[in-house]
Amino acid sequence: MRETDICIVGAGPGGAGAALRLSYLGISSVLIDKAQFPRDKICGDAISGKVTTLLGRLDPAMLARFRQRAIHIDVWGIRFIPPNDCLIELPFKVGYERDPQAAPGYVSKRLDFDNFLIEEVRRRPDIEFHEGTEITRYERTKRGWRIFDQTGRLTIDCRLLLVADGAHSHFSRHIAGHEKENAHHAAAVRAYYRGVTGFHPDNFIELHFLPELNPGYFWIFPLPNGYANVGLGMRSDFVQKRRLNLREQLEKAIEHNPQVKARFAQAERQGKIVGYGLPLGSKRRALSGDHYMLLGDAGHLIDPLTGEGIGNAFYSGFIAAELAEHCLQEARFEADYLRAYDVRVDRVLRAEMRLSYQLQRVMQNVWLTNLLTRFIANHPRIIELLCRMYTDFDLRKQLVRPWFWVKMWLRGGKASAPVSEEVKG
Repeated sequence: MRETDICIVGAGPGGAGAALRLSYLGISSVLIDKAQFPRDKICGDAISGKVTTLLGRLDPAMLARFRQRAIHIDVWGIRFIPPNDCLIELPFKVGYERDPQAAPGYVSKRLDFDNFLIEEVRRRPDIEFHEGTEITRYERTKRGWRIFDQTGRLTIDCRLLLVADGAHSHFSRHIAGHEKENAHHAAAVRAYYRGVTGFHPDNFIELHFLPELNPGYFWIFPLPNGYANVGLGMRSDFVQKRRLNLREQLEKAIEHNPQVKARFAQAERQGKIVGYGLPLGSKRRALSGDHYMLLGDAGHLIDPLTGEGIGNAFYSGFIAAELAEHCLQEARFEADYLRAYDVRVDRVLRAEMRLSYQLQRVMQNVWLTNLLTRFIANHPRIIELLCRMYTDFDLRKQLVRPWFWVKMWLRGGKASAPVSEEVKG
């Protein structure tokens, strides 16, 4: 039996991020994943600025290696296409000058991005990495947790367990008690295409809110070498209520919807359409208990509006690792002490996810969405405000308040003060 202070189950962005942060804090860990790397993962593949910010904070050399070696495409903004087909383009930085080494976001296949993280894990001698090892049993002990693999040959006894084994986490569902709730869960399908045309020259990712898919959305994310990640997602309760086959809906949108049909005229699908589930962060759940913390998708930390999971998982790994350092220093692993993890996740991530949930609900009203987007498209000052939303969370909070839009409407889209002051009004 292997004894360790910290064991991490799952080596995706949450688990690998936690192991790397622990390593840089001088703390060893055991990291386990059922897959052999490199391995693919069904995902939208978008990597937000959260990831690059944390990589740079951890080690500027690691961020440089990501930008130089990982296979990705730099992304500088987002195209938002509502049901009325009124295109809105929002750069992530106002007045940006494109520099691939300083991009605010990227798109990278999970096959490539996750493998980059694992290569970084392999560089750290204090991370003991077991791949191709599936954990099938968890046993609570006086010391913490004892876990067993599928072969019976590996048993690990740890004081603190970091659970980062994804959306279908056995521990999260059967031990932490987080059952799937369709109102706080999304279904999605994704396929890779080659030859899609009409992208923004600066690789803006695209969200198309097609009328027939409301309240879901259709996405097109550019990838290197002429590829694109194409998919659609919708909350699971709506999928169930309308008895939708999302694979069929994706094909119908590509073949018949006038917003996108022409852009796929010469495109070829590469491989199958694959489906996956997204446990959304629209409902607050306990993320910790005696001697354990839940990271990333295992903790239901996916953004309810955008479906972003990579950045939130990576961030949660850092938060868990930093609390783990205090746990070891204080020899405190009980639920009351570990609740500090929930508090910090709430402060850093939960407010943003709550805001996204509010926006998701607003956008279920097609009439209101169309009205607002027409107004926004005709007023450059509001577009500038929305661009600043990417880096200014206080501004995002203002943008979901009805009174903010009433004031802007009455002023004809003109701010009566500088942007930085307008949001305070």
